[in-house]
Amino acid sequence: MDGRRQIIIKANGGEVIDAAPGFYVVAGHNPGVHGAVLTDALSSRFAAQIHVSTDYDLAPQLKIDKRAVKIARNLATRHANGETGWAPQLRELLAFQKIADVLGAEAAAGNLVGTAPEEDRATVAAVVRQVFGKDLAPLALGTRI
Repeated sequence: MDGRRQIIIKANGGEVIDAAPGFYVVAGHNPGVHGAVLTDALSSRFAAQIHVSTDYDLAPQLKIDKRAVKIARNLATRHANGETGWAPQLRELLAFQKIADVLGAEAAAGNLVGTAPEEDRATVAAVVRQVFGKDLAPLALGTRI
């Protein structure tokens, strides 16, 4: 990725592989995810950088509970304003709905609180409380299990 169009495979005796004409590297990255650090040096090697956000407008078409979408939009706005480090993505909303279909929307909302990173959990719980009108705790089992 530095213009030489080669990669050296150290684990295979230093084998050198040349990129074929037309070869490109396409990568995805989730900024802010613990352990997934994209350094400035590596980032600069990608000429085109495209931000892809969550399409919350798609959620109603997927029959996701409107309250879950409201929570997600609220948290996404807070995230954009730097007030929180996390907002649910579409995969979390799909999981919310699967849980809601089996255990109910309140259990799904509690699970959403539990899936939030620890440092953002209080904010997520507050937004869930605002939307559902009551405190909903993360799903948990008793200490004897």
